[in-house]
Amino acid sequence: MTARERKQPKSRMLIVEDHPVVCAGLMQLVNNEPDLACVGTADNIADARRLVQECQPHLTILDLRLKGGDALDFIKTLRVEHPELKVLVLSQYDELLFAERALRAGASGYIMKENATDELLRAIRKVLTGDLYFSERVAAAVVQRMLREKPIASRDGVERLSDREMQVFQLLGASYSPREIAEQFHLSRKTIETHCEKIKHKLSLYNAAELKQFARRWAAENLGSYEPWVAGASQNGPGK
Repeated sequence: MTARERKQPKSRMLIVEDHPVVCAGLMQLVNNEPDLACVGTADNIADARRLVQECQPHLTILDLRLKGGDALDFIKTLRVEHPELKVLVLSQYDELLFAERALRAGASGYIMKENATDELLRAIRKVLTGDLYFSERVAAAVVQRMLREKPIASRDGVERLSDREMQVFQLLGASYSPREIAEQFHLSRKTIETHCEKIKHKLSLYNAAELKQFARRWAAENLGSYEPWVAGASQNGPGK
């Protein structure tokens, strides 16, 4: 490292990731760069919120599935309370399904965990300069949607669901009952059933049985072995 590099202030990174091995790898990757420094790590939203206040990071690298809260709601909160803080989502979930949701919530970039480390570093530096970062695949999908004369639903219409409806839909796909979903979100069962009705309407499904079957098939095809993108779901599991 040159004397000039030593004098140059480093960009401060906060890593919010609940997988210890991934978190350790990200911390090492960041600290090996002369212009970056990891100033804290968290595996849940409560600790992440505290560290944002204490460490004043320039950028937060954030997984979508976290303990103790909703990652998208956390991003929305950060946008209001810390508008200068950049958020880069690093997730295992398909970017075509979740990148736009993250960007609408206030994230500046979305990158999948399967990507190479050099691409992650490019994403970090691009977001730090104030630009957005997402793949050409996502950019093409956004442009195609913008060029349509009228909104056209995809083959399953899932992208039309709101963030909360998407969370309910995923838990249905993971075999949670409306009662169990209500407990996850600390909401009434009636509220969850209202969400289910809206989901059925958007997906052109006729009854609860069709919704449950469709949700399970969709989860098997799109999430595979991954756990639902919902706070607390991985901790308790259906029926526990």
